[in-house]
Amino acid sequence: MAGGREYSGSQRKIINRYYDNHDTILATRLGEIVTDIALAEDNQKKLDRLWTRAEQALSKTSVKPEIWAPVLKNRDAQALARLISKLA
Repeated sequence: MAGGREYSGSQRKIINRYYDNHDTILATRLGEIVTDIALAEDNQKKLDRLWTRAEQALSKTSVKPEIWAPVLKNRDAQALARLISKLA
């Protein structure tokens, strides 16, 4: 018996479309995070969570950590926005 999961045709199409658009999905998610960072300037706890989410999302992209690590270390929202614009 095969240990893999069998997907229906429509399920396979949904899965394939997700992976075809994965970079766009991540860029959109990162754009939303940048917006939230700009709006949460006074709330340090929320900012910490948002920068953690940004790091998690950037780690899933094809961008090398050497490029995005300094942006996260400095917590520079404008540099993060420029980096995301290059992704899109």
